[in-house]
Amino acid sequence: MIGVIKVPDANWEALKRPIAAAIRAALGQPDAPLGQKVSIAGQPRSDAEILVAVQLVLDSQANPAIASHGGHVTVTDVHNSVVSILMSGGCQGCASSAATLRGGVENMIRAAVPEVRDIIDVTDHASGVTPYYSTGSDMQRQPERPLLYRPIPQDAIERVDGQFLISPDYLAPRLGMDAETLRAALRSGEVVSRSEAGTGADAGKTRLVMRSSRRVWAVEIAADGAAYEIPAPRAAVQAAEAGSVLRDRIRVHLEGLSPTDVPIAYGQLARAVGLYLPGSIAKVTQALEATMAGDADSGAPFPASLVVSKVGQGDAGKGFHQQARKLGRGPGLGEDERAYHQREFKGAIALLTARS
Repeated sequence: MIGVIKVPDANWEALKRPIAAAIRAALGQPDAPLGQKVSIAGQPRSDAEILVAVQLVLDSQANPAIASHGGHVTVTDVHNSVVSILMSGGCQGCASSAATLRGGVENMIRAAVPEVRDIIDVTDHASGVTPYYSTGSDMQRQPERPLLYRPIPQDAIERVDGQFLISPDYLAPRLGMDAETLRAALRSGEVVSRSEAGTGADAGKTRLVMRSSRRVWAVEIAADGAAYEIPAPRAAVQAAEAGSVLRDRIRVHLEGLSPTDVPIAYGQLARAVGLYLPGSIAKVTQALEATMAGDADSGAPFPASLVVSKVGQGDAGKGFHQQARKLGRGPGLGEDERAYHQREFKGAIALLTARS
């Protein structure tokens, strides 16, 4: 997709020829005119690939909105997955530039490019000469809406019996999955939602936050039903990051075990990854189910089958079997849950043996 944004007084007829020329020139370039090659699934991107991916997020999502304030954000460097950001135009020296970066741009980047470890603003704000908001007594009133505030199609959200229902076809790509995977994730609890009613000046508004183990998406719904995508709350983003980190830690731990170390109980696994407080088993269970979603996509055996309710006697937990069915796996013809679990367990053992 190619997006073109013009200033209000520009004429589309006059722009058609230079736009077409620019597209032809880009497609005529021999070196990847459609962008860099996509990384192999599961393989971390290089710094160069992260730079391209982050700049794409900025150009397609952030800069069109920031441009209305006379600003622009660019990636200047990526080193060891740390991204350096440069603000220019109305953003340089802007009193609200920190809120723009942390509250909107950073959330967008982290949701789309999870390899990013940190984001640094390298702008020399002291030398900015055209900030959108001045800092003196004539400071302009800041807009009531955040910079990244996009309208949502009317048919994407409907209200039924006092509850808001979001179309899976619309929501799924915003959480990095397809509609069927989203439905399964909602049933399994991998995707959770939170609804907040506005108070005071925001009375009548509702904010919905949808969170998976990898991404967060938020929407604000006005009293008249108009809906707008907004930057996700920082706390929700941090929770998603924590869930993703725990999932990856558990996968690494399970794949590093030797065949003689398994099966392992849920409590043992929780302690092995540093979880001791009440609720740790629930966190481990949710993270295990998240690993199963990734393994189902590749057709690999479930390392989650290595975890049982009680070593020596136990089978996999109830959540394991529920998640397996939701992902299109589960007992075959003439096979009960215990036999199916043993089949997955043997497949996971074979992988451990091959690695050892």
